[in-house]
Order: sequence, then structure tokens, then C-alpha cells
Amino acid sequence: MSSRPVTLPFDAPISQALGIMRAKGFHEIPVLRRSRLAGMITFESLARRVSRAATTKVSGLLTMAPLITPNLLLPEVAEALLGSGLRGAPVVGPRGQLLGVISRTDLVAALPDLPAFPNERVTRIGSPASVLVHDDDTVRDLQSRFRVLEEHPLPVVDRKGHLVGAVGVADLASVLWRPDSGGKRDLPQRTRALDVLVRSFMHTPAVTVEADRTAVEAAREMTDQKVSSVFVVEQEHPTRIVGQSDLLGLVVGAGRTSRGPGRIEDCYVEVTGLRGSSDPALLADIDHLVAQGLKRVAHHVHPSLFSLHLSPHSTHRTADITVEGRLHTDRGIFYSSQTGWNLMAGVSGIMEELTAQVQRDAESRRDRVRSRRRPVVDETTEDPELERRIRAATEDDE
Repeated sequence: MSSRPVTLPFDAPISQALGIMRAKGFHEIPVLRRSRLAGMITFESLARRVSRAATTKVSGLLTMAPLITPNLLLPEVAEALLGSGLRGAPVVGPRGQLLGVISRTDLVAALPDLPAFPNERVTRIGSPASVLVHDDDTVRDLQSRFRVLEEHPLPVVDRKGHLVGAVGVADLASVLWRPDSGGKRDLPQRTRALDVLVRSFMHTPAVTVEADRTAVEAAREMTDQKVSSVFVVEQEHPTRIVGQSDLLGLVVGAGRTSRGPGRIEDCYVEVTGLRGSSDPALLADIDHLVAQGLKRVAHHVHPSLFSLHLSPHSTHRTADITVEGRLHTDRGIFYSSQTGWNLMAGVSGIMEELTAQVQRDAESRRDRVRSRRRPVVDETTEDPELERRIRAATEDDE
């Protein structure tokens, strides 16, 4: 953890919080009342404010952070961060005093040294690079993908589909969000900004890993390059995006499996890719399908973590969506993927395929156990007369 975090007093204005976030690149800042933690001020809570003056106190926009204590294990901290959706959380002492801040970046940096970290290949984790940006796209084209940019940078490809760079919200901000004087002369400049080509402001080269690399190598690359995600490339084409949350999900799954057999209610379920504006009924329906599938799976293995990622293709040619599921169990990790226009059919197909995989694995294990227990047939007793003749012939030769 960072033992000397930047903090804000309880009565600080939100303008001060925004200033620190901009200067330091933070998304969350602990807020103290005297010397004790009062809560967190997050970028999301500031962005949602309505009719709030810049002099509004941060005390009115506080978010309760998960309780992180110094004795928590890394998988438990990872689970707390993923569950809260925060990039970082405060570490507090027994009297509520702030001891430090632990972030996803801190956890990812520690992953390569964990002996129990599942060293899966990067092709089996992360989300598919289903949304691509072309280097000759304009800012106007990029604005329609702003929601996806908020989650992670997007790969930029040339006419051959080769990865040439990456673009994120910060890159887009360098073109669009510039202070202006409010005069008429700013209007033509703003209009021209929408026609700026992506290749002129993308960051390059993009941070990549080859398809045969492992999660440990991806974690080291993120730490060395100080990025939150990397692109998986095959023959110079981007195929997947591996983020910090994908790596922490592996840790959560390994940590829960190491605790021994558990109930289906103890399985941690993570659904990513839904927008905040999505209908709550959609998540309820997805949760119902997942719960039914996990009950079937639990007849054969003990599920510890299930990650479901939704990736809309976001093109004018198709309304398809890719649904990917990753299931951590005491018998290993299982994967499935479905693509089509019907989201619920995709989720249902994922659960059916994972159930089938688990059943085949269980049957294979039972067959191996039976083969070890099967008695060895002594072929010498099947034909006593033949055995007598062979022994007699052997004695005559001697």
C-alpha cells in the first residue's frame, strides 16, 4: 500500500478535489474528519453532481469505501476492490485512523510473486477486442464510442488491421476539452476539432503482449509500462484486451478455491460490460440464468468465481454482442464464449456449455479412478492346460 496518501479535509470544496485529481491522475481521494477516515470522494460522484457549485463541500458527496485492514490477504483485498468498483481503497487501523491506500496497481505489481497465482495464458482471459478504431477515423466518429472509452483504451488499427496505437479518454480530452474564452472565435475551432484524425492524437506504440504470453507476464508489463491494460496481438492484429480487473479476478478465484469446498451461495459473481443506464430487470434476468447454471455446475464441482463479460460490437452493420464466461472451480478454470444478437440466449448458452464442460471433466475423472481400481487380470490362470505345457517346455530347455 501507499503509506503516505493524499487526503482531503472534511470541509474541502469539490474544486480542490477536482484540482488534485487532475494534477495527480487520481480517481478516489480519502477524506478525513480530524484524523479519522470519513469516506472517499470519487470522480464518479463528482461527475454525477447536479447543480452543485464549485464551493460545495466534499462532505456532501462522500462514498463509503470497503473496509480494508492491514491483516487482509491479497485475494480478499482484490475481491473488495472489484466488488466496490473502486480503483483504490483506504487501509484503516483499529481506531478508524488512515494507515494508507491500496490500489489495483499495487495489487497487480504484487501478482508475479504470488506462488498460487493462476498463470493462465492471456488468450484465455480478458475481453475480446470487438470494438476497433481506425487511424483515419475522426473525433466525430470516436464520440459515439465514448462509453467504451471510459472502461478501457481502444486499439487503433490501420487499413490492414494492424495495431498502430491506442486511444483513451485522456487522448480524446487533449483535442476536445480545452479552455476557451467564450468568444465567437472559439466556435470554428471547436467545429474543426471534430474532424481531427485519430492518428494525430493517439498514443503509440500501444502496450502489447503476444498471444502465447501468460498472466504473470501481462502483470509485469502493466507494472513496467505503468498502464491499466494491455492488448493481446496475433500477427499484428489486436484480439483481446487484458485489464487489471481481469488479473484480479484470477486472484479472487484462486483465493476462494483455496478456502476449500463451499456452497453455491459463496460463489462470487462478476458481471461487466453493462451500462449504468441499463434496465435493472436485465441484470435480474441475467442473474437468474447464472444462478440456475451454477446450481447445475455445483453437482460436480465447487464454483468459487464466475465472471461474465458483455461486449457489444457497436457497429452500424451488426447489433451482435459477444458474451464470455470464465468459471473458477476447485477442479480448474472453464471458459465459454457466445456471439449473437440475443443477449439472453448468449448467457443461457454460456451456462449450458460450462455445465457440459464440467460434466465431461467429472466423467473423465471418474473413468480414471475406475481404471486405477480395476483389478489386473492374471492371464496365466485363464488356460491352465496351456500354462502347464509352457512350463513343461521351459523345464525341458533348461
